[in-house]
Amino acid sequence: MGLTTGPVPTHVDGPVKAGLLALVDRAVGHGWSRVRACRLLGLDPDRAASWRARAAAGRLEDRPCGGGAVHGLLPVERTAIVDLFESWGEVDRGHRKLAARGSRLDLVHVSASTLRRVLAAEGIVLQPHPVREPQVRAPWPDWVEWKPQRVWCYDFTHFPRSKRVAVAVLDIVSRRWLTTLVTAEETSIQVEAAFLAALDEEDLADRVDARLLTRLRAGEATPGDLDGPDADGLPVLIAMSDNRPQMRSHSTREFMAACAIMQRFGRPGTPTDQAWIESLFGHVKTEWPHLEQIRDLSELTLDLDTGPSTTPSGCTPGSATSPPTTSTMAAATPSGKPASTA
Repeated sequence: MGLTTGPVPTHVDGPVKAGLLALVDRAVGHGWSRVRACRLLGLDPDRAASWRARAAAGRLEDRPCGGGAVHGLLPVERTAIVDLFESWGEVDRGHRKLAARGSRLDLVHVSASTLRRVLAAEGIVLQPHPVREPQVRAPWPDWVEWKPQRVWCYDFTHFPRSKRVAVAVLDIVSRRWLTTLVTAEETSIQVEAAFLAALDEEDLADRVDARLLTRLRAGEATPGDLDGPDADGLPVLIAMSDNRPQMRSHSTREFMAACAIMQRFGRPGTPTDQAWIESLFGHVKTEWPHLEQIRDLSELTLDLDTGPSTTPSGCTPGSATSPPTTSTMAAATPSGKPASTA
C-alpha cells in the first residue's frame, strides 16, 4: 500500500484505497498532520482528499475504462435506420444515398458509415445496382480506307496564361498536324474556320458545297442530303471528336454535311476515338512547356503556327484506337516543331 514499494500506483482497488485512508486517519488521531501521513505512505494529499469525497458518495471503486459515447446511437435511432432500409432500401441500394434520404426526410440523421455499420450488425446487406453491360463501340464504316485524307481528328486545348484556346486538326493516318486556330472562344465558328483551313491545306477546299451549306442553314435541306461533289453519296472523310457542345451543335453538323464529312464521337468518359488528338496536345505541352507560360497572343500564335505540318515524336501508339483493316500505312513522322522562342 505504498509502505515499502514507493508511491501508490496510478490504479488501485477500492479496498486498498479504504486501507490507506484508514491509516491516514489513524496517524492524524495520534497527532500527525494529514500531509505528513500521506507523504510517508507515498500518497498525494489531493488524491487522498478525492478518495475521501468519493468514499462518502459510495463510489470508491474505479469505473470501467471507456465510459459511454457522448454521441452514441440511441435505440430509437437504430430502429429508425432499420425502418428506413425497409422503406427505401430497394430504391436507393446504397448506404450513402440511404443516409442522405434519411436526413432529407428527417427520419434519422446519421453518417453513411454509421448507417452501414448498424445494418451490418442487424445482418442486413444492401443489394447494389446490377452491373451495367459494357457499351459496344460503334464499328468503323465500311467505306473508310486507312490512308491519308480519310480520317481526321480535332479538339480544343486551353492556354490559361494567355486566356486563349487552340483548336487543331490532325490527320490520323499520316499523323500530319494540319492546322491550328488560336481564339478566345469555343464555338462551331472556330470548328468551321479550322476545317476550312485544313481542307485548303490538303487541297480539298473544292469539297465544300457552298450551295448545300446555304440550303442547310436556310432550312431547305437536311444534313443527310449529300448531293455535293461525290456522286456515290459517300462522305469524303470521317472527323472524330469528343462530346463537346461546339462539336455536336446544329451549325457544326450542317457544315460537316456541306463538306461531305461524317462525324464520329468518342464515348462519354472514355473517348478512345480522341486518343490521337489528346496525346498530341499532351506531347505539345510536355515538349514545349513554355507555351503555357506565354501571355502574348501573337507570340503564342506564332509558336503554334510555325511548322504545324508534323506531330511531335511519339504522338500516340497505334493501339490506342483500333483502325480499319482495309489497309495499313506507315508510322508517324518525326517532330517538326521549332525550338522554344521564350
